[in-house]
Amino acid sequence: MRIKQPIASQKEPTIALINIVFLMLVFFMIAGTLAVPLDKELRLIETTGLEGREPPDTLVVHANGRLSLQGKPLADTADFLATLSADELKVVRIVPDRALPAKRLVALGSLLRQGGADRLMLVSEKGLK
Repeated sequence: MRIKQPIASQKEPTIALINIVFLMLVFFMIAGTLAVPLDKELRLIETTGLEGREPPDTLVVHANGRLSLQGKPLADTADFLATLSADELKVVRIVPDRALPAKRLVALGSLLRQGGADRLMLVSEKGLK
């Protein structure tokens, strides 16, 4: 005669339940709104049709390395530094051409630092698509 062994009760797999809860949590974190939405009546301005110009106190560096300030050509960085006051030397803004090699831009930054510039800022275009 065979003795039947009691059937072991199968436990529910808690790992699967934890995984599902975690995935739901991640989904709602990504899909949910984290910031307060803007007022529905608010209409934001559009800047796509505006003409871009460099700020008046920026050094413009063209693709071939030529420098200009306010549309006037400069001989070199010393010429640019001579036009700046001590306050203007604290922050120097540079508008580089997109085709300017990075080595030239780094070399220009070094020359401006040696000339007394405390902080260099690159002015760029932010593309919205």
